[in-house]
Amino acid sequence: MGTTLQDVKFGLRVLRNNPVFTAVAVISLALGIGANTAIFQLLDAVRLRSLPIKDPQELVEVKIDNSDSKSGQFNTSHPETTYPQWEQIRDHQQSFSGIFAWAETSFNLAQGGEVRNARGLFVTGDFFKVLGVNPMAGRLFVAADDRRGCGTRGAVISYPFWQREFAGAPNAIGKTVSLDGHPVEVIGITPPSFFGLEVGHYFDVAVPVCSEDVFNPENSRLNKRHAWWLDVMGRLKPGLSIQQATAQLEAMSPQWFQDTVPQIYQAKERENYQKFKLGAFPAGSGVSRLRTQYESSLFLLLGIAGLVLLIACANLANLMLARASAREREIAVRLALGASRIRLIRQLLAESLLLAFIGSILGAFLAQVLSRFLISFITRQGSSLYVDLGLDWRLLGFTAAMAVLTSILFGLTPALRATRTAPAVVLRSSGRGMTASRERLGLRRILVISQVALSLILLVSALLFVRSLQNILQVNAGFRQDGILVANLDFTSLRLAPDRRMSFGNDVLERVKTVPGVMSAASANIIPLSGSGWNEEAFIDGTEPVKRGVPMFNRVTPGFFKTIGTPFVAGRDFDDHDTVNSPAVAIVNETFVKNLLDGANPIGRRFRVQNSPGEPDSVYEIVGLVKDTKYYNLREDFRPTAFLASSQDKEPDQGLQIMIESNLPTENLTASIKQTIAAVNPQISLDFTVFKTQINDGLLQERLMATLSGFFGFLAVVLAVVGLYGVISYMVAQRRNEIGIRMALGASRLRIVKMILGDAGILLAIGLVLGTILSYISTKVLAHYAADFTKTMLYGLKPTDPATIGLAIAGLALVGVLASYIPARRAAGHDPMEALRYE
Repeated sequence: MGTTLQDVKFGLRVLRNNPVFTAVAVISLALGIGANTAIFQLLDAVRLRSLPIKDPQELVEVKIDNSDSKSGQFNTSHPETTYPQWEQIRDHQQSFSGIFAWAETSFNLAQGGEVRNARGLFVTGDFFKVLGVNPMAGRLFVAADDRRGCGTRGAVISYPFWQREFAGAPNAIGKTVSLDGHPVEVIGITPPSFFGLEVGHYFDVAVPVCSEDVFNPENSRLNKRHAWWLDVMGRLKPGLSIQQATAQLEAMSPQWFQDTVPQIYQAKERENYQKFKLGAFPAGSGVSRLRTQYESSLFLLLGIAGLVLLIACANLANLMLARASAREREIAVRLALGASRIRLIRQLLAESLLLAFIGSILGAFLAQVLSRFLISFITRQGSSLYVDLGLDWRLLGFTAAMAVLTSILFGLTPALRATRTAPAVVLRSSGRGMTASRERLGLRRILVISQVALSLILLVSALLFVRSLQNILQVNAGFRQDGILVANLDFTSLRLAPDRRMSFGNDVLERVKTVPGVMSAASANIIPLSGSGWNEEAFIDGTEPVKRGVPMFNRVTPGFFKTIGTPFVAGRDFDDHDTVNSPAVAIVNETFVKNLLDGANPIGRRFRVQNSPGEPDSVYEIVGLVKDTKYYNLREDFRPTAFLASSQDKEPDQGLQIMIESNLPTENLTASIKQTIAAVNPQISLDFTVFKTQINDGLLQERLMATLSGFFGFLAVVLAVVGLYGVISYMVAQRRNEIGIRMALGASRLRIVKMILGDAGILLAIGLVLGTILSYISTKVLAHYAADFTKTMLYGLKPTDPATIGLAIAGLALVGVLASYIPARRAAGHDPMEALRYE
């Protein structure tokens, strides 16, 4: 311990006396370790950690193993089962000691005016009991609270909601909270540690599943066999494995699905439905859209950050080799005076460990900043994320492992080499004390080549993601994106009769059009690129055999295409003559005509859509043709789409989504719209979305990859250039006498510059060739093992895109030559006589 403490003290003095070296080393390590730790911390929070509940390893999710062919209504983020299916599972399952169902929802806390949303949960009676969650105050739901026709049996609120809405008042129990205009009594508060089952979000209010029909009376999902909206979870019985539970569920599935076949299904859908089988899947870490969307991206970014750390270690090893060369006489004297080689290696490693320790501490602080940056980066408009970024044993272990690994990577080899040279050889050398061998210089060259090769891999990755994002942003979506505000209006609180909703909505829309600064406005059931969708199987009349397809649908008002800037190719827009009692009409896009009408003139043609069994088909006459527009997202190919007239909707919604074109500032426009809507009826709820922001939110994953990979690529190039500059400068210093003699014998300055650049060019060329090979191999491996990821992350590019690789090679070669030119220029400026006198 005494000698170790002595090594630490000596190491601190050495680092203090070399502030530039220490700063470069610590900052390089801090960036590498901080980036790795930040990404691992987010991965740990959304993927590795278990839920803060009792025995999370016993929790499993019950769902259909292969659910791609599910059809019907999908209203939640985790629509795994229907309510009739849940009743079958609850009443007949044999694998679980407790089971529950839940679904996320949203409640409006405001009673008119601008919407103030709360994240809600519909939960069955045993939800909290099975999870082992105890109340912090009041009580939680029990089985008796969840019975058909229960009404509003109360609400359980989360700790953050209690603090935010009730200021943590102890008398909150018994008070009421307005949920979508319904006063509901608060019966309990959950503890601070329980955030729900969806990682990334904290629930606010939970109500029983049986009260769903109170909040959604006209379209309740409790009795709909085709409404997929619940997620079922259970706790395994003691001694029962997931495989055994799955076997039992599969055995019971045929009867359950036979008893719950949706009445509206056609024959083919019925057949597919009855083939479904339920299975049990681990759920101890909860569910998460954040995990689904970003897990692959985070793992890839962790690999990229790891390469940056390797480059930083190679750079530091180069610096340590240079310092070891400068300290050769010191080490030789120590050896000559009797110091053992092991003792000196320990001392040099102590310096490396000190650098790694300081870099890790700074990296840990940097990781917290980067983690919060990542969270803010992927937070969508109007949706906050909750991710526990607290330290745990995995994170501490990861950071400690990074520190030890880096100290060994950049410290061990220089220490071994520094103590290998015989003392007599060093002491017989000239007074400069610089006797670096070809072997040591060769190692430094190998390190630089490695840095260049790894940097090229990162630069290729960065350019792929950056160019992919540019390609997406340049896509012609078929409509304008700027200058459009989306106003979401909800009339539910007005309790309008169905026959009054259309006229009321038309009146509201006309008033919005008169707001100063509004150029045009129209409503749509589905906002483009919002992620919502509606498709139906359509049959083209007058074709033999009958031509069929599955186009997308939307309902819009007149002026919709003018508002979003989509031009007509032929036909007309909807007008006042298109009413509920007139023949149904539709406007289609070019892809609809190409796929379903073989490119023929669509005006006047008809298509049919099948309704529920026993109801006649809906027949639509095509009256207009518009240019193609994107439907779900910018990545997709144009889909065949049919637009129907909102004025012919026989079951209008209790709300509107109005797209407003205006050149006014958003704040001014929203204020004017609020005043207009309040003048109609102050009980109308509304909120706003900037259309461009909504589109950008759909590209968060691409922006994350482009931003971070670009930053890591830039950092890697900087480190590689620093390493190359250091090696060339060192070579120039070692060859100073040779250069002086060459110049004394008549060599021109240009020839000296070419000679130095030639040496640098060899290192660059080898590194670039090696990096090109590794880049090609890594992208091919990624494309093979993560084909879906590369398909979704790269748009208009292949992982082995030659232009991207060529651009990366050219860019890295250019900065490498520029970095080498500085020491070459300095070498050419030496005075030959001074060099000879020095010799």
